[in-house]
Amino acid sequence: MEVKVLSSKLVRPAYNAGADPAPAAGGEYIPLSVFDRVTYKMQMAIIYAFPPPAPSTAAVEKGLAAVLAEYRAFAGQLGEAPDGTPALLLNDRGARFVEAEVDADLVDMAPAKPTPELLRLHPDLEGDLQEVVRLQLTRFRCGSLAVGFTSNHVAADGHATSNFLVAWGRATRGLPTGLPPVHHQAGLFKPRASPRVEFDHRSREYRLPSPADEQHGHGEGAAADNIVIHKAHFTKDFIAALRGKASEGRGRPFSRFETILAHLWRTMTRARGLNPEETSQIRLSVDGRHRLGLPAEYFGNLVLWAFPTATVADLLGRPLRHAAQVIHDEVARVDGGYFRSFIDFASSGAVEREGLAPSAVCRDVLCPNVEVDSWLTFPFYELDFGTGSPTYFMPSYFPTEGMLFLVPSYIGDGSVDAFVPVFQHNLEAFKECCYAME
Repeated sequence: MEVKVLSSKLVRPAYNAGADPAPAAGGEYIPLSVFDRVTYKMQMAIIYAFPPPAPSTAAVEKGLAAVLAEYRAFAGQLGEAPDGTPALLLNDRGARFVEAEVDADLVDMAPAKPTPELLRLHPDLEGDLQEVVRLQLTRFRCGSLAVGFTSNHVAADGHATSNFLVAWGRATRGLPTGLPPVHHQAGLFKPRASPRVEFDHRSREYRLPSPADEQHGHGEGAAADNIVIHKAHFTKDFIAALRGKASEGRGRPFSRFETILAHLWRTMTRARGLNPEETSQIRLSVDGRHRLGLPAEYFGNLVLWAFPTATVADLLGRPLRHAAQVIHDEVARVDGGYFRSFIDFASSGAVEREGLAPSAVCRDVLCPNVEVDSWLTFPFYELDFGTGSPTYFMPSYFPTEGMLFLVPSYIGDGSVDAFVPVFQHNLEAFKECCYAME
């Protein structure tokens, strides 16, 4: 099925009269923070689907120009500050805006779960490592509209990106975009007067480089041919029953996220057929905004990771509440003190002296481990260009075995969709135990 590109251009910020700043000539920039520097060097891609009557291209483009005046980082480029350190250049170059059409109905090309076809519904950033954002509007024969959003993860995490997307919809509708983004500035994440490195950041956020770093990631290697992305739909009632079972004998029940992740961790471990003595670890992001006293409008990356770890024997031989407790305790450990310890370590010069590299590296296969991107608290469904909320949204096609995406279901009743990349030969085993309570 051919996607026909009609146009491709850069949309620059549109400032209100009297508010247009002078275009930066290399001197206006946002320095990358210590958190930006340890995040994944990858692109984030999201697909939205809107039913007819879909918003006009002119209205969406006008809204984009308006919101970029507030979120200038997404209209800039990755580059260097005058001192040679990595930075986001606020040069108002613009965001790439692609118009496309398909002589088919949306349902024919955008199935309920990610497939390789989705890659044609959003632009790729691989051709320009400095570009920050690309967008694609694809119109279908049925009148539906797919909006593909691709961004460089180094510029913003999921929290910041969701703020931008909601503001884009508000700007398109002619509404105020809300509180402006708060950007990183030199000195914001300063080490303490008496630095205290209280945790082992060398083996968590960092590691020594290895030959494995040259391996392909996100579907470029041969392993991707044997990986399928399965969509598991957990109803509100199933989640409530699962939480009840996991929280038996516990005063305060586990959260929805803790419960679902514990269940999927055990399910994937069982489906993989791992040896009892093997160890499995989850990598999950922890937002530092509240933990460091920064506003929700902070724009950039402000996450570190928790690493719940357990043996296969414990995961499968002990009840669900054990896995949920391991997750809960490890996330609780990544508190404000942990974030400040990381800042002290990242600012100490040890990373440069010891040749350490970020541990956030893309892989084709994570087995026996798991990684999770949870979008359960992000307001992605609030993107409204004036014709209502999207009928669904989902991540693009990322065939990394073991990399889970949790998103709220489009039904809007509290149910959750989990997108789970598994090896083809493990798929039936996963399906068999996915909806079992134990």
